[in-house]
Amino acid sequence: MLNRDEALELVKAQGPEPHLINHAIQTEAIMRALALRLGHDPELWGVTGLLHDLDYPATRDNPARHGLEGAAMLAGRMPDDALQAIAAHNEEYTGVAAANPFDFALRAAETATGLISAAALVRPTRMEGMAPKGLKKKMKDKAFAAAVNRERIRECERLGMTLDDFFLLAIPAVAQVAGETGLA
Repeated sequence: MLNRDEALELVKAQGPEPHLINHAIQTEAIMRALALRLGHDPELWGVTGLLHDLDYPATRDNPARHGLEGAAMLAGRMPDDALQAIAAHNEEYTGVAAANPFDFALRAAETATGLISAAALVRPTRMEGMAPKGLKKKMKDKAFAAAVNRERIRECERLGMTLDDFFLLAIPAVAQVAGETGLA
């Protein structure tokens, strides 16, 4: 399995835009927190979160390949359950169904980064003081961060977590990397 440094270097080697690196690091942070909460391997879940959009610079114009190409690039370097989660995170296009907690965690985590980041960028205090109540209000406003799929965030319920519980975990996870990802 790739370690965190190797994974980040591989992500950067694909030439992504800076916001995609920030998204990967934020997804990693949420995935590590979820793994700890749910009793899974935080290194595996974190590195998978970091790598989930590895192929995006090459597949941005071909969404049916996004996730599949990344899984293929990582074959033999990451465990099969990580490859499945990466392919399933884009289930709507790849047809690879999310089937287990790892898959649902990655889908919810990577989608939540968009809502959390957008909310932070419109707040004078950015991440500081952000609360689940405020994020839930933003979720109800379909015009706010309109591209964020609210139903994918709700897949946290497939992990046995309420939306409040999920946001209580995700907000501090993203706050820990806020300085590194432009949200401080």
